[in-house]
Formats: sequence, structure tokens, C-alpha cells
Amino acid sequence: MLTRFRHLPAVLFLAPLIAALAGCASTDAPAAAPSSPTGPSTTCSYPTDGETPAKPVDPPAAQEPETGTATVELTMNGGVVTISMDRSAVPCTVGSFVHLAHAGYYTNTPCHRLTASPTLSVLQCGDPTGTGGGGPGYSFADETDPGMAYPAGTVAMANAGPDTNGSQFFLVHADSSLPPSYTVFGTVTGGMDVLTRIAQKGTDSGGPDGAPAEPVAISAVTVTD
Repeated sequence: MLTRFRHLPAVLFLAPLIAALAGCASTDAPAAAPSSPTGPSTTCSYPTDGETPAKPVDPPAAQEPETGTATVELTMNGGVVTISMDRSAVPCTVGSFVHLAHAGYYTNTPCHRLTASPTLSVLQCGDPTGTGGGGPGYSFADETDPGMAYPAGTVAMANAGPDTNGSQFFLVHADSSLPPSYTVFGTVTGGMDVLTRIAQKGTDSGGPDGAPAEPVAISAVTVTD
């Protein structure tokens, strides 16, 4: 299975990865908090998961907008990956991701895992420690449905089992086959070439699963919502 803190599918379990992920750029992300929702909203729950946040951050507000879209631009390895998110489909997931982006949680953080196999081709990010074991100190429920699929360009939450979403997410760089257990919350609308270049360089292990051979870091985050 594809997990948030430590792993993706069980057959591709990933041990902590630290050494290859030292370099990060220095551009800061916007620190302003998102405005309170003024339209229809959904009540979300973001309880503590008992872990120390990998980077200081408070949980999001309980009320998340359930209409409109949000756009996030991730600057990584000399390029920009643009993600469009539909709040009406997965309001709690988008709310958490936007909250963390506004708070600077994702800025100057590594993408610690790259996979490339016939069924799983993703770049996994969102753990500031770069070990695969870090999160924001809170969790939230899945927003999945049986029809969820994972073609190239999908952005979805990694998890450690049902309703254990945190901060880690994955960017699908080639069509992947996964059970609909990972909340799809966005689509890459620009920068697939960036992901393709990263994937083509392979992993540090030389196999289909490992840290990116060329360390990958999110150096800046821009949010429009």
C-alpha cells in the first residue's frame, strides 16, 4: 500500500532515506494564513496524531471552503510544477494542503522517494525530515471514492492506512495502478516535464524504488486561492 510516513505499496516498502537529501534552495514561501471561508463550508477534523510535527505548524481550521479551486506552484529543481485543486471534491484535503503551503511547511523540503515500475511511478514529497517518517503532527480522514484512478499528472495523499493523511503526498509521473485508497486532491496542469526529467534520472539505488538519484527539493511554494 502507499503510505504517508514510511512507504508506498507494501511490495515497495521504503526504509528511511536521509543521506541523498541534504540540498535545498533558500526561497521562502508566503507565510500569510488563508482567509476564513465566506461561502459554504465543510466541518473537518484534524486531530493530533501524537507525533511531534516535523516542522512547526498548527492544525488547520475546522471549517474548510467547499466551493472554488486553489492553485499551488511548487518550485523544484529548476522548474515549476503547477497543481490545480477542486475544493468541492475533497474540501478537507485541499484545506489541509493549502494551510500547510501558506504556513511555509513545504518550503525548502525534500522529495524523499521516487518510484518507477509498471504499476507505480510517483515522486513522494511532503516530509520536511526527508526520512519518510515526518508529518505535521495531525491527521485527517480519507476523501476517497471507488472511481479514483492515478493517471500521469495525478496528485494524491500518501498514508499509513485508512484515515491517516498528514502532509506527505505524491505526484504521479506516469500512469500508475493503485487501489482507490489514496485521496486524489489535485491535477498537475503545468510542469509535467519537470517531473519527467526527475524520473528519468532514476533512483540512488539504481532500482525502481529509492531516493531520487539527483536530490529533489521544493524550494518555493506559491498559493492562489
